[in-house]
Amino acid sequence: MDIREKIVSAYEAGNTSIRKVAKRFMVRKGVVTRLLHQQKTTGDLSPKPATGGKASQLAPHQAEIIDMVNQYPDWTLEEYCEHWQELSGRRLSASAMCRFLSRQNLSPKKNTAQRPSRYRIGSAATA
Repeated sequence: MDIREKIVSAYEAGNTSIRKVAKRFMVRKGVVTRLLHQQKTTGDLSPKPATGGKASQLAPHQAEIIDMVNQYPDWTLEEYCEHWQELSGRRLSASAMCRFLSRQNLSPKKNTAQRPSRYRIGSAATA
């Protein structure tokens, strides 16, 4: 807030340009222009609230993902990603799947003691 006020007051003091003010405070020219416009229109220099980030690519498929997690509650994130790629044809990282599940408050509990391994050691190939 302090730097915003200093930028506006330096420009309003006169005998300077927006470029010189930007160079003096080591900001872009657009920042100075935006602050001057904000001061003129609202009279307030406080930062605007964050608008959010990029929407998840899984958002349109929320119901399908929830069904998948309910159907296979003991799968790992990698297994969910593999299954999703088989269903949709699109590769998805484990971190993206984890973020989506977290936003949906889905945290399947893993029970590794009762979970059969997909890659058994000593299977029929070694017998």
